[in-house]
Amino acid sequence: MHIAWLGKKSPFCGNVTYSREITNALLDRGYKVSFLHFVQETAPVSESPVRSLDSQPAIKQEWPDCPEVSLPCIYKSTIYTIPTLKSSKVLTKALRQLQPDIVHASLTLSPLDFVLPEICAELNLPLVATFHPPFGSYIRPLTSGRQRLQHLTYQLYAPCLPNYDRTIVFSEVQRELLASLNVPRSGVAVIPNGVDVQKYSPGYSQIKYQLNAQRLFIYQGRVAMEKNIEVLLKAWKQSDLGPGCKLAIVGDGPLAPSLRASYGPEHNILWLGYIADEQQRIEILRGADVFILPSLVEGLSLSLLEAMACGVACIATDVGADGEVLQEGAGIVLRTQEITTQLKTLLPLLKDQPELIQVLGRKARQRVVERYTLSANITQLERLYEQMLQKEERQLQRA
Repeated sequence: MHIAWLGKKSPFCGNVTYSREITNALLDRGYKVSFLHFVQETAPVSESPVRSLDSQPAIKQEWPDCPEVSLPCIYKSTIYTIPTLKSSKVLTKALRQLQPDIVHASLTLSPLDFVLPEICAELNLPLVATFHPPFGSYIRPLTSGRQRLQHLTYQLYAPCLPNYDRTIVFSEVQRELLASLNVPRSGVAVIPNGVDVQKYSPGYSQIKYQLNAQRLFIYQGRVAMEKNIEVLLKAWKQSDLGPGCKLAIVGDGPLAPSLRASYGPEHNILWLGYIADEQQRIEILRGADVFILPSLVEGLSLSLLEAMACGVACIATDVGADGEVLQEGAGIVLRTQEITTQLKTLLPLLKDQPELIQVLGRKARQRVVERYTLSANITQLERLYEQMLQKEERQLQRA
């Protein structure tokens, strides 16, 4: 089976990680994959839009070794993409040339998302979408500007999603949110994010020795407004847990420079920046005691699942599907109001209760193994693809 995957390669965000992990896993199972993604136009597009990843050795280690299609864009960010006027023609030409069995779009919040169903219908190609903009909680008032913005994104996409043959979301909470916006449940499949639990697993780490830490708390992800990191930094600073406890911030983003200026080594806060090497990130997780994610909006955080898979005790806000992941004792769930106050209570408790940390870490690992493995994710995706192809074949027979 040949899958034409439309996703993101940059800038770094959850969509990028999702596209990389899923396409690599599909290749490992013997599927043929072509990767289509947006590139800011700096040079004329060649007559044939399809080229090989062999010309990009710097990214071959992480990205799938498969044909690549560059779609021209004017601008792209972690949140949205603005394609050029000719991007739809480039995409149509590429799909005609590739002749895939299925098109799978990990939606990039681009105007092209709204015309993609029409393009695939013209080419008689089954079309699957993964819709994963973060969200707060549809059952509670939208208390922040970021939450209101994300809800507007859902309202904008709701009329379009039924035009896809099937839409994948990460949780029942997300499916119910779309249903409240009149997206038929029958067209929405819940396939949670998954982690390679062989790779992300408990193990030996020297990171505590390297950072001179007796207890290591970490945040891993983008340093951006929606991640709400400053409330964690304030709680940490006010808790004053002593020099043996360190808070490591793994990641980078627009707020990093200003936050580093106010919260630094004098508060036992270590800014490790973005770490590209996956094995190094795994070693940090294996050595950590507690992972904290204070986001205002989320989809289903891969960083959270990775930490859980490594046996780290986890704390996260009840936004997106993160609260669902940690429910029933698999972690500690925070309310989105007064996060700093909650953390000021929890941080000293966890510092002084290593047995509690160990129990939470074991339960976190068990939860991921039971419900959120990459292997199970891909198996569900395979079934969905087969259903789409069988439906397409029946329709052709009727015609």
